Amino acid sequence: MYPVGWFLAVFLAVGTSQLCCAGPLHAQCKVEWYFEIPCQVVYESLVSQIKMWGTMAGCTMGGQRCLYKLQSASAHFIAAKHTTPFKRYVDDINFRLVSYYFFSCCHISAMSISETWYAIKDHGTNYCNLYNLMEGSGLTEARGYKEVTSDFLCTQRSSANCTIY
Repeated sequence: MYPVGWFLAVFLAVGTSQLCCAGPLHAQCKVEWYFEIPCQVVYESLVSQIKMWGTMAGCTMGGQRCLYKLQSASAHFIAAKHTTPFKRYVDDINFRLVSYYFFSCCHISAMSISETWYAIKDHGTNYCNLYNLMEGSGLTEARGYKEVTSDFLCTQRSSANCTIY
């Protein structure tokens, strides 16, 4: 017979390895985007889109393209919040913009994190918080657009439906 401690050790080892490799332990998303356009254009597009989706108007068809609120903006950093229209959960969003190739290209590191401390699964909402702004502003069609992320970096990204979330 095995001692009880052995079962606990095996359970913790297996359980912990499965949790650590499945993705974040809190509802969040990190995305890297690359563009062959200047960061000033990207900055203006994102800030404009955040302001445009500041009301409930985009929520009428059940989507989440609404209730964004700009917190602060500078040439290299944008901070905003997104509130889900039905349950009123709040997510913190930030974009860090870095120019490269003599200011002709732009790299963005973006993050969306649920303020709800107990949120683990989010059905891709944090990914959609970021992606919807990219798509809504037309940046997904910009020259050189490239997205780098994964389910490991974004909670439930592969099951996200951003037309709903």
